[in-house]
Amino acid sequence: MTHTTYSVGQLANKAGCGVETVHYYEKIGIMPEPPRTEGGHRMYGLPHVKRLNFIRRTRALGFSIEQIRELLKFIDEPGHFCGEIKGMAMLQAREVQKKIDDLQRLQAALNDMAAQCKGQDYTLDDCPIIEALYVADNEP
Repeated sequence: MTHTTYSVGQLANKAGCGVETVHYYEKIGIMPEPPRTEGGHRMYGLPHVKRLNFIRRTRALGFSIEQIRELLKFIDEPGHFCGEIKGMAMLQAREVQKKIDDLQRLQAALNDMAAQCKGQDYTLDDCPIIEALYVADNEP
């Protein structure tokens, strides 16, 4: 039975990332180093593709490298339960919601500034947006 193997470039292409990313993940220990050919070239298999996809997806969801390391530990070591992963997912969902709330506040502030501008009727000396940008966050 033959197993499909990939070069680092093929692996990176399958996962939609750069070769440097694969090497970085290997260097920090979240991507295992694959076996090598007699010529010293890395030979990646399906487990590497799956793991790299997992890492890329968790990064896209905002998980930190340390959180990913913990998630991978759950996968790599027996005896863990789905509830542990659920807890991490719920915590990350709360973090994402905080970021959304912060972005909505920023959007509202920008919309308020833009609403004060009368456009072409004012010079920059009288621009309410410029004036608003000079005010510190903690000032009214």
